[in-house]
Order: sequence, then C-alpha cells, then structure tokens
Amino acid sequence: MEINSPFTMIVIIVMIAVTAGVINNWIKVRSEREDSAASEEELFRLRKDVERLSERVRVLETIATDKDERLRDEIRRLA
Repeated sequence: MEINSPFTMIVIIVMIAVTAGVINNWIKVRSEREDSAASEEELFRLRKDVERLSERVRVLETIATDKDERLRDEIRRLA
C-alpha cells in the first residue's frame, strides 16, 4: 500500500475525521454527566427549600385564618 496514493490519503482523512468525532462526542458526554450530577444536587436542595417554604406558608395561612382566641392560646403555649 502506497502512502502517496489518493485512495490511501482519503482513507487516512476519513479515519482522522471519524476519530475526531468520537473524541468530541466522548468529551460532550463526560461534560454532561458532570453537569447532571451538579443539577441533581441543586434539584435536591431546591426541593428541600420548597418543602420548608410550603410548611411556613401553611403556618401563616393558619395564623391568618384562625380565630383570635385560638391564635392567642397558641402564642401563649409557644411562649
């Protein structure tokens, strides 16, 4: 097989292009995995925040809609 033949040059160019494409895809997948792990941690933190804030809203709704006497009793009990 001659290195100077056009067929050999075409095969080498195609092999280089395919190898570059594979390496490029591998780098993208690795990067997306790292981003995914960070996104999952952020998602967990945000879910905990939503849970905490939902509980606070429930308490505030109770305070806003309860009768004054019950509210006073609850405040005394907490103090």
